[in-house]
Amino acid sequence: MTRKNPEVEEADESDIEVSGHPKTWAAGVPGVYHSMQPALKHMGLERSRKTLLALNQKDGFDCMSCAWPDPGHRKTFEFCENGAKAVTWEATPVVIGSDFWQEHPVSELLKRSEYWLGMQGRLTEPVYKPAGEDHYRPVSWDEAFGIIADKLTSLPSPDQAAFYTSGRTSNEAAFLYQLFIRGYGTNNLPDCSNMCHESSGWGMGQTIGVGKATVSYDDFAKADLIIIMGQNPGTNHPRMLTALEEAKEAGASIVAVNPLPEAGLMRYKNPQKVKGIIGRGTDLADQFLHIRIGGDMALLQAVSRRVLDAEAANPGTVLDHQFLEEHCQGLEELRAHLAELDEAAVLEATGLRAEEIDELADRYLRAEKVIITWAMGITQHKKGVATIKEIINLLLLRGNIGKPGAGASPIRGHSNVQGDRTMGIWEQMPPAFLDALGKEFSFEPPREHGADAVETIRQMRDGGIKVFIAMGGNFVGAMSDTRAAEAAMSGTDLSVQISTKLNRSHAVTGSEALILPTLGRTEIDMQESGPQFVSVEDTVCAVHASHGTVAPVAPNLLSEVAIVCQLAQRVLGDRISADWAGFQKDYDLIREHISHVVVGCEDYNRKIRQEGGFVLPNGPRDSRTFNTPTGKAMLTVNELEHVERPAGTLILQSMRSHDQFNTTIYGHNDRYRGIKKGREVVFVNPEDLAELGLEDGQHVDVRGVYPDNVERVLRNYRLVSYPSARGCAAAYYPEANVLVPLESVAEGSQTPVSKAVIVKLEPITALEEEPTAAG
Repeated sequence: MTRKNPEVEEADESDIEVSGHPKTWAAGVPGVYHSMQPALKHMGLERSRKTLLALNQKDGFDCMSCAWPDPGHRKTFEFCENGAKAVTWEATPVVIGSDFWQEHPVSELLKRSEYWLGMQGRLTEPVYKPAGEDHYRPVSWDEAFGIIADKLTSLPSPDQAAFYTSGRTSNEAAFLYQLFIRGYGTNNLPDCSNMCHESSGWGMGQTIGVGKATVSYDDFAKADLIIIMGQNPGTNHPRMLTALEEAKEAGASIVAVNPLPEAGLMRYKNPQKVKGIIGRGTDLADQFLHIRIGGDMALLQAVSRRVLDAEAANPGTVLDHQFLEEHCQGLEELRAHLAELDEAAVLEATGLRAEEIDELADRYLRAEKVIITWAMGITQHKKGVATIKEIINLLLLRGNIGKPGAGASPIRGHSNVQGDRTMGIWEQMPPAFLDALGKEFSFEPPREHGADAVETIRQMRDGGIKVFIAMGGNFVGAMSDTRAAEAAMSGTDLSVQISTKLNRSHAVTGSEALILPTLGRTEIDMQESGPQFVSVEDTVCAVHASHGTVAPVAPNLLSEVAIVCQLAQRVLGDRISADWAGFQKDYDLIREHISHVVVGCEDYNRKIRQEGGFVLPNGPRDSRTFNTPTGKAMLTVNELEHVERPAGTLILQSMRSHDQFNTTIYGHNDRYRGIKKGREVVFVNPEDLAELGLEDGQHVDVRGVYPDNVERVLRNYRLVSYPSARGCAAAYYPEANVLVPLESVAEGSQTPVSKAVIVKLEPITALEEEPTAAG
């Protein structure tokens, strides 16, 4: 194994290439090439074979790049381009040696990009940065656990510590992690869901009683109409394209609603079919609604109004009256509210023509089975929760929940973020869960709600949280208001990162800092009782096993389960009735406790060993039962509010490039959008460029416009003329996080509003141009 990768170079943003128009189709032969080329280059033939052919197979490991569900009948190549990149990223044999830490002080790592940090290779030994020093140094596992235990046990209150979780953590590790944290005495459990799909959980939980999808994988091929809102499946969950192709072949219509015309919403060239290799492929969207950012709520209300008007014109023939009478509440209040809907306000908010909305309403009225699916283009808005409630309103009107081929489908972008929540990773778990947990382990869990992601930053900033421990992820890289997040983290006494590879959160540290290396999902997890497997839950509530297939890259790595167990032993001792040593030896013991605590996981060890695993119960989907205060699904009244755009400004959304997963940057190209050799670009409609007196290729400062007058700016960004919706712009995440104030959050869910940032584009002269910096 080698330590250094000689080909790692920072991007020279002055060499950015913009090649013509964005692509109009996704995948195909280029998808195969861009999957296999990095795998063979960085892992070699044998390691690539062992990993990629086991990816998403029933006896293999679950992909870490998204939570898209697996079909019942798996193909040999049951992975996508981004899945292959994620495996290559994790399973690379390039490792970081002990001398790296002496050669690279933390102050230097701070200047490096996410790409450079990740490309240094796998972490292989615990390292510690003492207070007042600028270097990490290798330490033993015993010393590392001792440092953490001493700090945690010395805090005046357990609430002075926060414990973050990434969505890649397995069910077993997540269950033990929350048990350890609650045994320690706090509910400070921020997680990545706080920053992405928290709005989905709130909106669905308050209306239908469950914050999860009400569909299965097979429902997509049974639908008459699929409405895709605020998501880009071609980049963020490419395997969804196969399900959409199957739906089209079965006769479904597809409507795409998005501020950008993404390739994966238009046409799919399936590389496992002849027509995807030498033919045109499959056209996907029958209608594309080029919506203004933040206009989704107005669109949904307008369609629901048209449905109600159709019922008024032909009483008894449009709404599903039996379903509404037996299972729903609030119809008359909704009807009265939408009767006052201002059509002019709708057209202004959406940027659409009335005829386009009419067409969508007609499609909805003709369809007997409708799925509405969405991602962060819906959730990361001030009105994200209300918008999701409007999705539920529209579905309920015609009984499109609880029948085959119909339902609500939030698409989680992280592999087990849904499973982590099921296992108790939430700062406000309900009393029933805490009661069961306390009974199982003979202790009284804390009851007061803890800090979510945004509140954690606030409390770190204000001195209330002194210790931060992260199980995976890149917290400061993923958080909004980059300056505030990094300043808050730097003010802690101790930061701990449990990770496979370096990222920004290892360079932005507390006074003291630890990095604990862990096994990846691709690797064989050998414990005292033999090789172990873990389990995960996908976006449609299916729970299945994940088995590592390749040898660990280094002998000193511990699994996440082992790290939690050993840390809990040091911190808690026998404070709660938990066999930490036994849990590490045999993960079946963990699953036995899960079966006693988590509803739907009874007899876990038997069910997880069934072929394909098992599906958790879901009242709305399974029996049209709704765990709400009234026992019925709630049609809700939501006041319309769209994003205001002052003169001379644009509404900017952050988004991924095709060469990244969350904050992990695989490369500097975004081939579907025609960008090469850089990321520091802002996409703007050509008519908006002309109106603002700007030109394609010009360099600008992108400045956030907020009343607090704090400077938030991306400097020296290249303008790219692009077919975004009028008045809208886009830039890459996580760089654009600097523009989002910490206080700018969705109502109810506290999800950062990353999809509606008001910005000014300020031209810079050639003399002012310097290497780009975010400030």
